[in-house]
Amino acid sequence: MKFVQIIDFETERLDEMEQLFAEAGQRFAGRSGGPTHRMLLRDRDNPRRYLALIEFDSYEEAMRNSDDPETSRLAEQVGALCIGERVYTDCDLVDARELT
Repeated sequence: MKFVQIIDFETERLDEMEQLFAEAGQRFAGRSGGPTHRMLLRDRDNPRRYLALIEFDSYEEAMRNSDDPETSRLAEQVGALCIGERVYTDCDLVDARELT
């Protein structure tokens, strides 16, 4: 079953965060078991608040990714750009479809 982690955070330094993600994407390229999709949402009522939805092939793949030292370093760097604490929500993907 696919797995999605939702990360709720605030920042005024999104450009710097995006640069970190771009660099990490290059380092992680070709590696198996990492995220398969990412979606970033900005709260219209609070423009400093974001929700990142990160999809993995399974919960087990996500946990292996979380245990990777490179992922831990990235999380620390991203955390330094956040205002306050990040909130993580772990979800099993029950349904996803295009509604056109």
